[in-house]
Amino acid sequence: MQAFLDFLAANWRELLVLTREHIFIVLLSTGLAILIGLPLGILLTRIKSLQGPVLGIANVMQTVPSLALFGLLIPIPFIGGIGARTAIIALALYALLPVIRNTVTGILGIDPKVREAATAMGMTDGQILRMVELPLAAPVILTGIRVAVVISVGVATVAAAVGAGGLGTYIFRGLRQNDNNLLIAGALASALLALLCDFALGQIEKSYKIGERKTGRRAFAISGAAAVFAAIVGVSYFSDSQSSNVASSPGERPRIVVGSKDFTESVILAEILAQMLEKQGIEVVRQFELGGNLAHEGLLSGEVDVYPEYTGTAYTAILKKAPKTDSQVVYDETKSEYASKFNLTLSPPLGFANDFAILVRGDVARKNNLKTISDAVAISRDWQAGFGQDFMSRADGYPGFSKAYGFNFARQPREMDLSLTYRALQSGELDIIAGNSTDGLIAALDLFQLADDRRYFPPYQAVFVARNNALPVLQPVFDRLANAISTDEMRKLNYEVDGNKRSPKDVAMEWVNIRY
Repeated sequence: MQAFLDFLAANWRELLVLTREHIFIVLLSTGLAILIGLPLGILLTRIKSLQGPVLGIANVMQTVPSLALFGLLIPIPFIGGIGARTAIIALALYALLPVIRNTVTGILGIDPKVREAATAMGMTDGQILRMVELPLAAPVILTGIRVAVVISVGVATVAAAVGAGGLGTYIFRGLRQNDNNLLIAGALASALLALLCDFALGQIEKSYKIGERKTGRRAFAISGAAAVFAAIVGVSYFSDSQSSNVASSPGERPRIVVGSKDFTESVILAEILAQMLEKQGIEVVRQFELGGNLAHEGLLSGEVDVYPEYTGTAYTAILKKAPKTDSQVVYDETKSEYASKFNLTLSPPLGFANDFAILVRGDVARKNNLKTISDAVAISRDWQAGFGQDFMSRADGYPGFSKAYGFNFARQPREMDLSLTYRALQSGELDIIAGNSTDGLIAALDLFQLADDRRYFPPYQAVFVARNNALPVLQPVFDRLANAISTDEMRKLNYEVDGNKRSPKDVAMEWVNIRY
């Protein structure tokens, strides 16, 4: 408990920033959902034949996994891309169903005699809607909004995977670094935010009790105004986010967007590059911890200018080439095809390779005198293997690996998030995993890397991949970073973050200040 309190004392400012980002995403997404869902729900009460198709589509949107929806939205112009924009659109789609459904249910649930009385008094349809139906249906509609907000608060944690920030950043970072303080801080703050939102909207619902209808109408009007404000802010945000990155005129200060993947080493390398650029007076925007292939997609869409990559990953996962073991051939072919296919440039190698690391627990390796992957084959029949989704699907991943070494596990390997495989291996839930050779968690968790004695895996030299129009700004830094980081040095940098729980920014700053 004391360790967690110390963590909060040291990181409360960052936690507040992430909470503010989370609230911003939830506010905009829910506001857009209300602006779209409320009129659409009213329309469905007038044209009842549309209820089935519209509610059916809204139901389907709720069943699509959040990460899949983010991935589908990214390539779409204007509403897609990386960052908060995609998260806001996705969360708005998730929030539509309760808003639409409760609007329809609330209005159609009004006693028909009330409408008949209003008509008999000479009210128009618009007057009936404003003065009778919406006030009476407001408690039910607000219940839908309440559900939508709570859903958005929860799902918004996943938005960190697309670079949208928010409290999910701490959760993903905690999983990656095996840090329970980060996990608890992110999860607890998200849960408290959901409870606060639920309580606040619950109070607005209660204001619709008999005798408080006037106060309730005022609160409902305020809610509608907030939704309109959120939409206006959202449109402004979308417009601002379309601005280009690299300066377009000679007198304009260069602006570079540096991205990273969602693991410690990638963040450290991106931070080193960012700080070296800032030392040269270049404005840097950080888009770190992007999941999957989002960093590469960001380059192609122009939302990211540069990010750290590995030649083996680029060669097999992006270019879909069969694995090769010659590091120079892999680098040269990758550089050539990236230039011709994507109009992207590879930097010179940084000096180390982050190869796939087949890992077992240290005590198991010592007990069985395991040194190589081949040593483990004979005793692995009853082992439970676990691998990240990336390793299970890549050309240089599990299918070829198990065939090359002759593994025949009795149980199907578990496919799971890479960061969780480390925790599962340490706890004994898994017996063998595929990690990264420079990962600081290997030493921190007393794991042992088995040597790739059959040289199955291709070389994974660390490089930066950049858009060609950013190259004039980046090339001087690329030249200084060429062969500047050794494998041992990178492993120590990773350990400082994963083992000693220091921030990537501080670790990178220390390295930059010493070396440059």
